[in-house]
Formats: sequence, structure tokens, C-alpha cells
Amino acid sequence: MAVRREAVRPARSWSPDLLGAVAAASVVVVVALWLHGAGLRAVTDGGTAAFSSLGRLTGLVAGDLLLAQVFLMARVPWLERAFGQDRLARWHRCAGLTSFWLMCAHVVLITIGYAGAGHTDVFTEAWELAVDYPGMLLAVAGTAALVAVVALSIRRARRRLRYESWHLLHLYAYLGVGLALPHQLWTGTDFVSSPAARAYWWSAYACCAGSVLVFRVALPLWRSHRHGLRVERVVRETADVFSVHLAGRHLHRMPVRAGQFFTFRFLTGTGWTRAHPFSLSAAPGAERLRITVRSGGDDARRIACARPGTRVLIEGPYGRLTARARTRRQVLLLGAGIGITPLRALLEELPFRPGEAVLVYRASTADDFALRAELDELARRRGVAVHYLPGPAAARGSWLPAWLGHLSDEEALLRIAPGVRDQDVFVCGPELWMAAVRTALRHARVPNGQIHYESFAW
Repeated sequence: MAVRREAVRPARSWSPDLLGAVAAASVVVVVALWLHGAGLRAVTDGGTAAFSSLGRLTGLVAGDLLLAQVFLMARVPWLERAFGQDRLARWHRCAGLTSFWLMCAHVVLITIGYAGAGHTDVFTEAWELAVDYPGMLLAVAGTAALVAVVALSIRRARRRLRYESWHLLHLYAYLGVGLALPHQLWTGTDFVSSPAARAYWWSAYACCAGSVLVFRVALPLWRSHRHGLRVERVVRETADVFSVHLAGRHLHRMPVRAGQFFTFRFLTGTGWTRAHPFSLSAAPGAERLRITVRSGGDDARRIACARPGTRVLIEGPYGRLTARARTRRQVLLLGAGIGITPLRALLEELPFRPGEAVLVYRASTADDFALRAELDELARRRGVAVHYLPGPAAARGSWLPAWLGHLSDEEALLRIAPGVRDQDVFVCGPELWMAAVRTALRHARVPNGQIHYESFAW
């Protein structure tokens, strides 16, 4: 397969500035609409009206952040290419938690304000708001859905769930947003009384809903139909790793690069609705793709037993761990465990001369090195320096095996790649291991712009 040659140039992007400006502008617009509706005057006048006015403000900002949260994970291609799904997920989580606490403040402040104005206690007022006001029962149901999503997003709760179950339950956030809309339309003071507010909120809701429908539903269905991916064969690589070879139509027209990943649904019967993110383990071909999966759990066993001809639905491609991130001539790739898969694909597609690429592969035992024969062949054919590092970890928080424990993480890195400060570094592996690698790279004074990684932790 011919290697795609690309000019190596420093990556520059105006995307972060633009996205930050849009996010800030949306909050400014919401606050301005609140001020235009005499929100500040009600606060300065004091009394119970101040509670209601602050409740309106917290509700408006919460709603704005909630829409931003949905938009960040709508799989908009421009955002995916600019930031990567892992960074968008972090911002999504931050916006979600902030909007959640603002939503709680909105409920409390509005209830207190209305109770004071009606001279009732807060519990009676809360009941009357929920039962008597148009759209409020739906809003209560939406709030309950969002509370459940936030509770299940706490790290301790996530650890008790499989990724597939958490991902499915997380979709209730869309339900929460949808159920909250009617009460804003029917009883929201700022929405009802201001044409400018109605125009802004309708535009914001339409943008988010349209992005979700287009990029999370329509585009994946269209690509799945157009390319018609099916299982060609399943090959056992090691005792607990297997590769799935997929055949399809017109794959050369799919905008996919080595290093990227898809979300797959294998139509094997029970469990087909559960989505699984897997990186390509070989450079994409004109008619075939390949993923390599570590066994573990019922779904992995189900995929490993998929028969030739099994249909596969896809979402993607996603990810920034590609040749587009390249800024230097020489490259260092560090992988651990099943994280070798996107690096294996990158080695096939990245342009470099013999001696310009170094691969470091970390595994618990020598038997755990997946795709080793292919890596050795790439080393021979393309002049890649490959270093296998088997064995248990040297210490907690170290990326090295125990037999290299006499070296610090930074010293080992500089011995393997003395010129690492002037190299692009691609990293993929377990979350804690990648954190240790990034720490060693920072200690070695490698510029952040030359460190490329994506986190698949959820």
C-alpha cells in the first residue's frame, strides 16, 4: 500500500479561539436578555422578587450550558477534527456539572420567590408549581432524568457499570433537555415577553437538535448503508486478543485516516444496540478495514464469534491521532496493551524515512504483545526502531517495567529517544499509563504541541 506523503508543518488552529468566543458570547447574550427584562432591577429592589429574578438568571444560564453540553457531544465533524473526542468530553462534563448545579439553584430560588409572593410555604409552592403550571410536570420529569445522568456520571458510579450500559443510560440527557423545553416556552417570563429572547432560544434549540439528528443519527445511518460493512473473518492474535476484518463498498470515499476510531454495532442478535469504540489496527484500505479487540466480557465474546457476513453499523470516523497532527520529521510512538492498535495503523501511513521512527510497546508479559509479527515486518520494511518492554510495572505511577526500575521515567525515555525534544510523540494506552508517559515527556521538556494522544477513559 502506498504511503500518503504530506508536508510536515507546525499545526496552527483558530478553532479553540472561535469555540471559546462563541461559548462566551452565548452566555453574554443570555445575561443581556435577562438584564433587558429588568432582571437586575428586581434584584436591587430586594424582597422576594429578587429570588425570582435570580432564579430566572440561573435557569437561563443553566439552559444555555445544557445546550452547549449537547452540542459538544453531537459529533460535529469540525469540532471532532479540531479538538478530539476526549477533550470535548471533558468540556461536556464540565458544562454539564455547572448547568446541573445552576439548575438546582434555579429550582430553589424560583420556589422561594414564588412562595414569598404568594405568602405560602415553599413545600406547598413547590407542589403547586409542579402541578398547576403548564409544562412543569414535564420539566420535573426532565430534571429527574438529568439528575440520574449526573449521578451515574460520578466516577465511583461509572466504575460499577459497563461502558455500553453507561453510554445507553447517558442518552437520557437528551430526554431531559427535551422535557425541559415546554415549560420554558409556556411559562418562561423571558421567553414569553421578549421577541429577541424567543429568536435566540429557538435558534439555539434548533442548532443543537439539528446537530444531533444530522451527525448522531442521519450521517451514521447513511454511511452504514453506503459502505455496507460486513464481517469478513475473525483472526485470533494472542490468547486474549483477536482481529476483526471488515469488508465494504467504496471505503476509499470515506474520510478516515490511520489512527482514528469508529463506534461499531455488530448485528449479531442480542446486544446489537450496544455501541463499542474501536480504533483501526491497520491503515484503511479501499475495500477493507480492520480492528483488533481484547477479549473480556460478554460483548467481546459475541464479537469474536461473529460469523462472516454479519452486518456492522458504524459511527465515525473520530479522533485526531492522525498524520494531520504531525509537526516534526521524526516521530516517537509509545503504546501499551491494546493501545498499540492506532499506532500500528499510523506506522503504516505516516511518512518517514528509515531511522526517523521509534516505537515503544509496553505489555505485562511477552505473550501479550499483539500484532508483534506485523510490527517486526514494519520494522524491517520501513526501518522502524521497535522496543518491546514486557513485565510488571516498576512502581505505581511509572510507565516502565520493573526490570528498568533503576532508571527514572525521564532517563529511560531519553535513552530510548535521545532527540525526543525535537520529535512528534504519539501516545496510546491505559489512562494511568498515558499520564505517566506525559509526565515523563514534560520532565524531558517536550513541547505540548508535539505530544499527541487521545484518552478513551469514560
